[in-house]
This record gives sequence, structure tokens and C-alpha cells, in this order.
Amino acid sequence: MKKILVVEDDLALSAGLCFELDTCGYLTVAAYNCQKAQQLLKSEHFNMVILDVNLPDGNGFDFCREVKAVIPNLPVIFLTANDLERDELKGFDLGAEDYITKPFNIQILKRRVEVALRRVTSTSKVMNDFYDDGFLRLDFNALTAIRSGEKLAITPNEYKILRLLTANAGNIVTRQILLEKLWDCDGNYIDDHTLTVTMNRLRAKIEDTGHTYIQTVRGMGYIWTGEKV
Repeated sequence: MKKILVVEDDLALSAGLCFELDTCGYLTVAAYNCQKAQQLLKSEHFNMVILDVNLPDGNGFDFCREVKAVIPNLPVIFLTANDLERDELKGFDLGAEDYITKPFNIQILKRRVEVALRRVTSTSKVMNDFYDDGFLRLDFNALTAIRSGEKLAITPNEYKILRLLTANAGNIVTRQILLEKLWDCDGNYIDDHTLTVTMNRLRAKIEDTGHTYIQTVRGMGYIWTGEKV
């Protein structure tokens, strides 16, 4: 089920939006200001943000810029009374998927939400050099890892594990394959015990109670179970 954050300070409009989207099979969460929206994005995973520009404690454009800096592939649809061409262009320049002005047709909005989510799904977030599900972002070219906006310290062997697992998401990567790909600082292959320790340490870094990525298949190996949005 796709989860949508609705950032709108008009309580009646927010309730109506959430109701309409919920009836289409989405799970919506409402935030009435930037502060609450920021808290939710740090603690939960979302597939999309529907965002007003004029908010009581900030500007939707600034909020979008901050979100895209941390979760660049999170789709944002502006829903706003700001109908000036320069505002619409600014929204797209900030990376928004769409810009819809009020008043609007709810059926058109729902269709645009559907199209935006389908577009994201069609360009899989799991690629050879990149993984991003909105909570965990891995860039294997830049060797950076970000969890819920926080940069992680990942070792070279941990990056190798992550790349192997994400590239084979949903399939078992055997312990033997992992052991053949990993080595210590002296260039020696690591042993079975070290692999177990490394895997446990990696899980502690990238996972939390609401996000589990690595499943152990006893006697065989591991499966990457991260959600492909």
C-alpha cells in the first residue's frame, strides 16, 4: 500500500483529500505545518508528498528543497492557490512531479497521483549503483549511505555486501558467494564468523524497528527484502 503525506493547513481540505485518497487504496497521513511534516518524514516512510506552498510556519518551496536534498527520489506534488507561472516553474525546478492549482478537480488529482507513482515504480529504485526507498539511500558510486537523513559510516566490506544484496533483491545470496567477495585489511578472505559479525553490525546501522532489509535464510545465506517503491 502506497503511503502519502498530505501537508495542508486547511483542515477541511486536508480531511477531504485524505478521505478521497484513502478510498482509492492509499494510506494517507496529514500534517498541517512544516514542523509536523518534517517529524513524520524522519520517523516514517512515504511514497509521495502532496504539498501546499503557503503554510503557517514556513514555505512549501523551502520545504520541498529540504526534502529533495535528503530524499531526492521522493515524489512531490504541489497543491496550492499560487497560480502564477513563475511559482509553477519554481515548483518544477525544485524537482516536483506535478503542480496543481486550487480550485482543482479531485478526479484529476487522483489520476495525477496515480501517474506520478507509476512513473516512480517504472524506474526501479534498485539499480546497480543506487538504492533509495525513501528511508535508506545508498549510492555505491559516491560510497555514501543515508538513513532517515543521517549519514552512516559504512566500511568497504559493508558496501560490497549491500551492493550484492540490493542487486539480487528478493533472491538468496549465499554465504559462500559473500565469503568469496570479501576480504580484510590485509587482503585476506574473511572467515565465516567474521561474516556473521559484519552482517549483524551492518543490520544495526541500516535497520530500525520499522525498516528491515536483510533476512537470514538459515544454512544458506541472506535475502534483501527492502521495499521497491
